[in-house]
Amino acid sequence: MRLGVLTTLVMIAFAANSILNRLAVGGAYIGALEFSLIRVVAGAAMLCALVLFRGGRLPLLARGRIAGALWLSLYLLGFSVAYTSLDAGLGALILFGVVQITMFAGGVIGGDKPPLRRWIGAGLALVGLTWLIWPAGTVMVPGIAAAAMAAAGLGWGLYSLAGRKAREPLPDTAANFLLAVPICWLPVLLWPAEPDAVSTTATGTSLAIVAGAITSGLGYALWYGVLPRLGASVGGLVQLTVPVIAIVGGMLLLGEEITLRLVAASALVLGGIAYGLFQRRIGSSGS
Repeated sequence: MRLGVLTTLVMIAFAANSILNRLAVGGAYIGALEFSLIRVVAGAAMLCALVLFRGGRLPLLARGRIAGALWLSLYLLGFSVAYTSLDAGLGALILFGVVQITMFAGGVIGGDKPPLRRWIGAGLALVGLTWLIWPAGTVMVPGIAAAAMAAAGLGWGLYSLAGRKAREPLPDTAANFLLAVPICWLPVLLWPAEPDAVSTTATGTSLAIVAGAITSGLGYALWYGVLPRLGASVGGLVQLTVPVIAIVGGMLLLGEEITLRLVAASALVLGGIAYGLFQRRIGSSGS
């Protein structure tokens, strides 16, 4: 029961990231790269403060730390760039569709043996995602934005797979965020500013800080804590609930349109998740 509650809180935090990012970047309150930088700085500050307050240490030199920081940075940068033109819910669907593929593949390569039912559930969910993203009618996905979000999904999937080995979720997440700061800073320094570039406003900065310190920093630390108990394949399936939460949030908070196709595709995604996870519950009760 406790695992279910914690996992639900993490999924809500992940969906809030999409809404906050879309509101800030899509609303032209701040540039995409600047949002990423402030977000990761705020997350690092919050997490490092918590670690030090508890008398812990930052494992900056731990094995695989640089790779973790790189995957986190790829996610953060791709995520913000994509939301310059993607709706919150649609972006989340692309993101976690790629996460699903990445975590399933990584889990199988790492020795996981998902049952057939879970593969079928994942397939149903991916059919729903593909149906929604496929250009038709009012749904036209910008290619560059979709590619950026796919890169973000790859980064987050690899970051989540690395998190399965985390012994101390909070210090590990804090170290990843701290090392990601200079990586996210580089594009801001190197990317030439355009004359019509979006200026950084107080609203945009505030949204980035909330996204970094609360929904990212604390949310990811909690995710690192529950992920080892879920497994890679189940972790990938559960994350597919995030787009549905983001779609509802985008409608209520951002005024984004919800079509019949969007509702039907989301239902297919949720149905696939339920089908895939149900087998795990039966197997667990009989062991």
